[in-house]
Amino acid sequence: MIHHPTTFKPFERDWVAYYQAVAGRPPRDTLLTALNYFEAEAPVDSPRVAVDLGCGDGRDTVELLRRGWQVLAIDGEAQAIARLLERPDMNRDRLQTQIQRFESLSLPSGVDLINASFCLPFCPPDYFPLLWQTIVRSLKSGGRFCGQLFGDHDSWADYPNMTHLTRGQLENLLQPFEVEWLQEENHPGKTAIGEDKHWHIFHIVARKK
Repeated sequence: MIHHPTTFKPFERDWVAYYQAVAGRPPRDTLLTALNYFEAEAPVDSPRVAVDLGCGDGRDTVELLRRGWQVLAIDGEAQAIARLLERPDMNRDRLQTQIQRFESLSLPSGVDLINASFCLPFCPPDYFPLLWQTIVRSLKSGGRFCGQLFGDHDSWADYPNMTHLTRGQLENLLQPFEVEWLQEENHPGKTAIGEDKHWHIFHIVARKK
């Protein structure tokens, strides 16, 4: 992992403003792509199990539930889980929620899908190797990871409490997987709340070997 100079202030996010800005947005393309891969496979007798890491207010969780999945939705912010549980557009019968930070994350075994939309870069670099190991171990063979990681050209790479990867480091992380979809973005843009930002993002769908 890349460790950045500690002279920079740690990254801080106004999560309430972020949740308000993204409210009502559709599920991420990485999740939809992974679900399409699952649906192209032979059907299963019981509901598949997904973990939605950094679930926020549930834009991906709701889609998983709609498609009949059993979902464990995890976020480090109590506000996120509260907003998720307030949503009227989901079936809670197959939903479990958990407030847990990356630094102490534990996951069940035998999971079919781990979805991590734009959340893993917020794991401090010192904890990221263990977090990634936890994700890989949790997935069953043939299970999938989908989500985003940030590259080293991203303008937030100066924050010492965030994890950013070179392309080579990303490829090393994905060794336990067959990469089914990998898209790299590297361009100026804006954040969800309108801040100028240079984005360097890896969008990933990968199947565990």
